Amino acid sequence: MDLLELCKKAKEAKQQIGALSTRQKNEALLAAAELLMAQQDKLIDANRLDLEQGKKNQMPEGLLDRLMLNGDRIAQMAEGLRQIARLDDPVGEVLSMKRRPNGLMIGKKRVPLGVIGIIYESRPNVTADAFGLCHKTGNVVILRGGKDAIHSNQAIVSCLKDALKGQGLPTEAVSFLTDSSHETAREFMHMNGYVDVLIPRGGAGLIRTVVENATVPVIETGTGNCHVFVDESADFDMAADIIFNAKTQRIGVCNACESVLVHEKIAGRFLPLLFQRLSEKKVEIRADEEARRALPESDFVVSATEEDWGTEYLDYKVSVKTVPDIAAAVAHINRYNTGHSEAIVTKDYANAEKFLNEVDAAAVYVNASTRFTDGFEFGFGAEIGISTQKLHARGPMGLEALTSTKYIIYGNGQIRR
Repeated sequence: MDLLELCKKAKEAKQQIGALSTRQKNEALLAAAELLMAQQDKLIDANRLDLEQGKKNQMPEGLLDRLMLNGDRIAQMAEGLRQIARLDDPVGEVLSMKRRPNGLMIGKKRVPLGVIGIIYESRPNVTADAFGLCHKTGNVVILRGGKDAIHSNQAIVSCLKDALKGQGLPTEAVSFLTDSSHETAREFMHMNGYVDVLIPRGGAGLIRTVVENATVPVIETGTGNCHVFVDESADFDMAADIIFNAKTQRIGVCNACESVLVHEKIAGRFLPLLFQRLSEKKVEIRADEEARRALPESDFVVSATEEDWGTEYLDYKVSVKTVPDIAAAVAHINRYNTGHSEAIVTKDYANAEKFLNEVDAAAVYVNASTRFTDGFEFGFGAEIGISTQKLHARGPMGLEALTSTKYIIYGNGQIRR
């Protein structure tokens, strides 16, 4: 099926999907979760083909990790669908209702966006997450994954379509573009009249391409140059644990820590401890001059350049900079961050509040890892992406972010004079 025909069929299914009851949507989500688990061997076999090709193409370790499916990750995808089914359905929620002096009752309620196009890279879990969130909100979804995960994505979508068919629902509720060429992707970005909104999810290059080329409205998700600031009053063990988790638990994700700021008064005592923790994973530290003096001589410690402060490594690398106070930390973060997730480790309440109030990011933490910026961790069941823009949606995009609103007006014969 060519792109235009696929988009036409998606639009035709929009009204029926948007009118589904909460029960119908939930039953389809639960059926999809069961099929993912029942067919996990099929999914892993398909994923193995993508991994083998990725290794042949010398895909970086962090991206191979993003690509990989195993029993645990498939179970997480299935649980994400179950959790979405347990969440309240936002569609139809009346947000306000007011009586005007002329007797009109004017209210606002949540409605589906319609047909959502999602362009993403080598993250097969996005396929199930995107379907789950879009289906619960009464939206039709068209998925365009990267060629690196083509076999995995096709196998997952096949499960999802089987689940819809088993529930007597239109299988066009979810579609997948098998043509992963750049030409088709650009054509997809211009499907005005069929696609209501596009959401890119992936690296900076992908997001920039969609934002700059799409004529369909875009909800922009962002890359993650995330910081952890270790304040003068920080508990050293807590700070080391948080940074170790944020940097090394999964290196190829957008909420991983890429830069550490350390108050200059504690650099001499804290940085050797941090070095010991990060050396467990052989993390390369790119440090400013003062930080280098506090760190041991090592092949894993090198001098930072200006470019390092704004780099999302997605690798076992981290930049480290000393700062004189919290004001300098906030200024540095607001200059170099991508508006994603930022953290402070401190015992000082005033500094914690200053950090929360002044750092410009979608998620700001006190004494916790940036790795929690995630729809599942926030209780959304899954996420469609992390929005770093400020219009309509910001942060992990759950169900409400995939709805719009419309005004509903009740009258009893009023006419305007």
